[in-house]
Amino acid sequence: MWGTGAMGWAGWMVMGLVMIGFWALVVFGIAAVFRTGKPPRPTSGDPLRVLDDRFARGEIDAEEYRARRRALRPQP
Repeated sequence: MWGTGAMGWAGWMVMGLVMIGFWALVVFGIAAVFRTGKPPRPTSGDPLRVLDDRFARGEIDAEEYRARRRALRPQP
């Protein structure tokens, strides 16, 4: 009743590889959805450099950039 059928051992192996490939694509697809692609922001370092980087990325406008730069400059 059960016999080997038309598939045989090679068919089962191909089916197993296809299943593994399918689940690998699902996992990589989910990872791609949640990945932002943005580089991490610097958490420490020179504050003026961080300010320059934020201005270059367009996060702040020129007026805010100048005001913050004046505030960060050491007063004589």
